[in-house]
Amino acid sequence: MDVLSLTALAVEQIGAARSSSAGRSARTIHGQHTAALRQTVLALVAGRALGEHESPGEATLLVLAGRVRLSAGDDSWEAATGDYLVIPPARHDLAAIEDSAVLLSVVTAARG
Repeated sequence: MDVLSLTALAVEQIGAARSSSAGRSARTIHGQHTAALRQTVLALVAGRALGEHESPGEATLLVLAGRVRLSAGDDSWEAATGDYLVIPPARHDLAAIEDSAVLLSVVTAARG
């Protein structure tokens, strides 16, 4: 089994986001094909957002670096390095308050 440094990957993805015209970068580290769980390291530069989108189902965020704001309707939550958020089952947006990287974990299929 390979060991992956989330800290190093966060730094790498923040660098890639800074170089991207979109101001974001992502790398799926688990569940690219058929797994019931998909995990992606997502980086956003300060001031950028994903834009409001539907909830992918059961999902969480772990902030690996920086500060982000998760918004859903009239509610919003700020989180910083080391914070863990459960993504609400509603349309939501993720915005970077400062250059940030998060680990997004999404349940992609029910286990039977």
